[in-house]
Amino acid sequence: MAEKALLDSFLCCHICSETFREPVSLGCNHSFCSSCLDNFWDQNKNKNCPVCKRKCSKGLGMNFSLKELADKYAGREKAGESRDRTEEGRKDKYCIPDEDRELVCSKHKDEPKWFCEVEQRAVCHVCESPDDHEHTVIPLQQAVKDLKEKLTSDIESLQDKRTKCEDIEETYNEIVQYSKKQLVSTERQIRGEFEKLHQFLREEQKARLAALREEEEEKGKMIVRERKNIQDQITSFTESITAVKHELQKQDVPFLKSYKHIQTSSRAQCTQLDPQLVSGVLIDVAKHLGNLQFRVWEKMQGMINYTPVILDPNTAYGTLSLSDDLTSVSQMGSKQHLPDNLERNMIYAIVLGSEGFSSGMHSWEVHVEVGDHSHWYIGVAKESINRKGEASVTPEYGYWAIKLKSAKYNAGDKTLTLKRRPRGIKVQLDYDRGKVSFYDSKDMTHIHTYNDTFTEKLYPYFSTGKAGDAIHPDIQICQSEVSLTVKSFQ
Repeated sequence: MAEKALLDSFLCCHICSETFREPVSLGCNHSFCSSCLDNFWDQNKNKNCPVCKRKCSKGLGMNFSLKELADKYAGREKAGESRDRTEEGRKDKYCIPDEDRELVCSKHKDEPKWFCEVEQRAVCHVCESPDDHEHTVIPLQQAVKDLKEKLTSDIESLQDKRTKCEDIEETYNEIVQYSKKQLVSTERQIRGEFEKLHQFLREEQKARLAALREEEEEKGKMIVRERKNIQDQITSFTESITAVKHELQKQDVPFLKSYKHIQTSSRAQCTQLDPQLVSGVLIDVAKHLGNLQFRVWEKMQGMINYTPVILDPNTAYGTLSLSDDLTSVSQMGSKQHLPDNLERNMIYAIVLGSEGFSSGMHSWEVHVEVGDHSHWYIGVAKESINRKGEASVTPEYGYWAIKLKSAKYNAGDKTLTLKRRPRGIKVQLDYDRGKVSFYDSKDMTHIHTYNDTFTEKLYPYFSTGKAGDAIHPDIQICQSEVSLTVKSFQ
């Protein structure tokens, strides 16, 4: 009896108090059923030995000697033989469904007890014993637990990916709705601009037709005057001819008495200059039709403006308000709900120009409104600036700009000393030479120049804070003169 009690104590799991099944040994030399130890650790949220409480890790493999001894002591049959019919519950537990049997072993129905980490498959404990298997094997329950933990981690990763896809889908939905608003607004503005052009053309057409009719009326009056003069002369000559003919019908003595008077009168009329047509009596068609379209276009300069930089509303931060013609920007204070499209700046009150430059020289002037504005940034920015995260307005982050903030002027980290507060800023970009220069637009006094090497497209860059008490809260880009060049025919 003492020997049996000793074996019971030696071969008994300290957790389930039953003879070991698939025993594993810890570094402290205490042994437990593999499944019992897993459950104990899961419940206690640690990996301490259930007996001595020492922190230790589970053995890498099965304690085969202890398992064999425990199986023999418990009277368990060898793997592959029929189990004891009294263990019906265990039979159901270890029976593999027919559809899964071929994945393990086509010969044996028992559930496999081992898993090959190299081949990533279950190992039949009858066909391939752990001692004879070429690779490292671990208990199947442990492998299943580890694999399920990995799959759980995959689920979290997949859920994260799905959430990101859902966020992008929501952004696309917002973009679609916002695009519809853009369509309506842009159509309205296009129609308005063309209506201005149409009105100008209608008025110009009316004026030119009126000028044509006025000329026709003046030429008509001229012809009437000239015709009246001619008719008066015809009448006078007719009367003279009649008088001469009448004189010629007289007898000799009466003729001699009166002919001198008739002769003097007729000869006076004969010495008059012959009547001539007056020039310019026809309508000057060439004046009205010559280069008509060009002359109209030339005259349109008074109503057509050209601005070298146009702001891109798709890059503007939500608190910025752009003018209808996209040439000025101001700070609203309240934030609009705008879609988070790829081009939009979402952290700082930034808007970029619609056209970028990758070569050549370019310049533009910011209007006088900057003169009494207390917080602004003006310059250029590279295309790849971080539009969704934090950055500093320095060349290291892709910005070449000057700024006014807290009554101080800066260029990057450098403080600038200006003789006076500029009423306008001229920006000059020489891409090929790697220069960005800033001038006081009043007298072209040099303010600052960056020297660098540009490797990607640069865009005009504007940022504005609250205008405070500024009379002119906008930062506006100046318009340029439009010159028309006509080449003469050689």
